[in-house]
Amino acid sequence: MQSNSIGASFESAFGIPPLAVGIVAALVAAFIFLGGAQRISSVTEKLVPLMAVLYVVGSLVVLAVNYQHILTAFQQIFVLAFSPQAMAGGVAGATVQKAVRYGVARGLFSNEAGMGSTPHAHARAKVKHPCEQGIVAMIGVFIDTFVVLTLTALVILTTGALGSGKDGAELAQHAFNSVFGSFGNAFIAICMLFFAFSTIIGWYFFGEINVRHLFGKKAVKPYAALAVLFIVLGSTLKVQLVWDLSDMFNGLMVIPNLIGLLALGGVVVALCRRYEAGNLSPLQWSRRGREKGASSGTGSGEDAQRENPAEE
Repeated sequence: MQSNSIGASFESAFGIPPLAVGIVAALVAAFIFLGGAQRISSVTEKLVPLMAVLYVVGSLVVLAVNYQHILTAFQQIFVLAFSPQAMAGGVAGATVQKAVRYGVARGLFSNEAGMGSTPHAHARAKVKHPCEQGIVAMIGVFIDTFVVLTLTALVILTTGALGSGKDGAELAQHAFNSVFGSFGNAFIAICMLFFAFSTIIGWYFFGEINVRHLFGKKAVKPYAALAVLFIVLGSTLKVQLVWDLSDMFNGLMVIPNLIGLLALGGVVVALCRRYEAGNLSPLQWSRRGREKGASSGTGSGEDAQRENPAEE
């Protein structure tokens, strides 16, 4: 999916064939893959902040130019969510069921919440308590969904690009072109390169950990070669086919992961309670001690202090 988006955006912006873009992306990815986890983290920690700032600034410029349409855009979001037939004068087969289906699929593809695809990365973080990294993970979902995706939707709606008949990266390029002119194509192509390529690197890393665990170290190189091959292949496929394949495999990942989440729900609750208790302020601890002491007749806060999981 990522190589397909890069190829489509670069073809629209610079006239470069998607296959050529896919080959170059595959070669660069192979170089990074061979460097292992250290090289992967070094590249992504530089790309991710840069791409986010670049895209957010560009989106805000477009919204500033079309500020008078922002309220109308929010109205469209709610209207089209509950009445898809109203979109562009009515689309055959548009139903609330389809709106929910594609909304969930695209949201899942965007932030991967509940897929179990990112614990490998979060598990490598050095934190005092697992809940700290859990909070970081949730913030990532918030930024991706409520900031970046909302900006994208508002840009498309405020510029009137929704009815252009375009899809994928070309739809975003058409929206940005209305403000930046022909530079809009290049802007989205560059942003898409950062967004999509860093995702390719991250997903390869997650897959490598699984392959190493299941089949041993010897299977890593064949896996890397297969990943590089699919980067080239993905750049040449039709957009709809790529989306369908992505939705299918994402769904297959969600099913077993949700079962695991339900089974571990009690563990998560217990950890969160201990974390919250261990991060109370001195005033809160004193108050809890007085309340516990009053109820037990001791009047001491020592019991409350002994409940601090940091001391266990």
